[in-house]
Amino acid sequence: MSETPATPPTETPEPSRRGGLTAVLEGLSRIGLGQQATRALTTLLVVGVLALVVWGMSRVTASMESAAAQNLQATAQALAAPTLEAATGLSAQQAQQAELLAAFEDQLASAQGIRRAANSQTIIPSRPRVDILVHEVQPGESVFSIAEIYGVKPETVLWGNYDTLQDNPRVIKEGQQLNILPVDGVYYRYNAGESLRTIAQFFGTTPEAIVEWAGNDLDPYETDLDNPPINDGEWLIIPYGERELVDWGPPRISRSNPAVAAYYGPGSCGAITDGPVGNGTFVWPTTSRQISGYNYDANVHAAIDIGGAEGNAIYATDAGVVVYAGWSEYGYGNLVVIDHGNGWQSAYAHLYSYSVSCGQGVFQGGQIGGLGNTGNSTGPHLHFELLSELYGKVNPLNFLIP
Repeated sequence: MSETPATPPTETPEPSRRGGLTAVLEGLSRIGLGQQATRALTTLLVVGVLALVVWGMSRVTASMESAAAQNLQATAQALAAPTLEAATGLSAQQAQQAELLAAFEDQLASAQGIRRAANSQTIIPSRPRVDILVHEVQPGESVFSIAEIYGVKPETVLWGNYDTLQDNPRVIKEGQQLNILPVDGVYYRYNAGESLRTIAQFFGTTPEAIVEWAGNDLDPYETDLDNPPINDGEWLIIPYGERELVDWGPPRISRSNPAVAAYYGPGSCGAITDGPVGNGTFVWPTTSRQISGYNYDANVHAAIDIGGAEGNAIYATDAGVVVYAGWSEYGYGNLVVIDHGNGWQSAYAHLYSYSVSCGQGVFQGGQIGGLGNTGNSTGPHLHFELLSELYGKVNPLNFLIP
């Protein structure tokens, strides 16, 4: 009988032939730590992969930022080159390049993480004034100088302060509190029952201008022009309104009726006999020819102020008869008025002294007094007026012989 060959035994591979990692795992399995080791190894692998990815991305980003910064820097230098080479001024093309350069510099600063410092200062645009200011008169100030400070006309200063100044610029004095209007015009006290149409017509403006002025606090859509909601005694700003000023200067005093100036002060004269008649030419009434203080203004100061030292001689500008000699009640101090008998009259105010009397005849260039600082005066000077029956009060500078 034939014998069945025996099956060769199965051989188990030796551990030394397995991969190192597999062997380690099998060894850990034999002692019951296989699953834990597998989890730990998997976690380590995932963490390592993530770290590698993050590192790679950071390198790519840094490379891109560096390249962008280099490109921006190169572009800025290319744009700046022709601008820096310009010897004088900037052409239109160069100006455009300069704007582009500034834009690129901003981008470059942003790419490099630099930010411009914030400007903490805010510029607030100026707005026109609509309300009344109060100005305290300082030493040496006049209606003219105050008007110049606030950018309004001298008349506006008078029209805003009738209760204080009575339209007379000569009564201004230190310490007075004056209303300063925000616009040229009139400050008016409203009387109950008045129509805004009537007020506007009197001051040469429109009722709408009064209503629409913000400082008057009137509603343009609700205000009845004939029966406005304004309290009796309330003050209104009349923008760009005008009225005639009261003339407190010496009145026209003819030799035929000198008593007309009786209300003006104790220097008024009685009956006057005939006397010298002027020739119609006018010499300077004092040794100085310096305008000091007020100049001529037809509306506010219809005269000139001539400077000089107190006591300087004052001369008759032309021949005539004295029709006023004495103190003035309206701020002019010692005053002399001469009627020249040909339609002209001259006045000399603030005199330190006077050496003529009522009815006395004087001749051109004859001394009549001394320069002074009497009455409402801010310093030694001569207030000098020329008045014509035909032209009214004129600018003496247009008639005095050079």
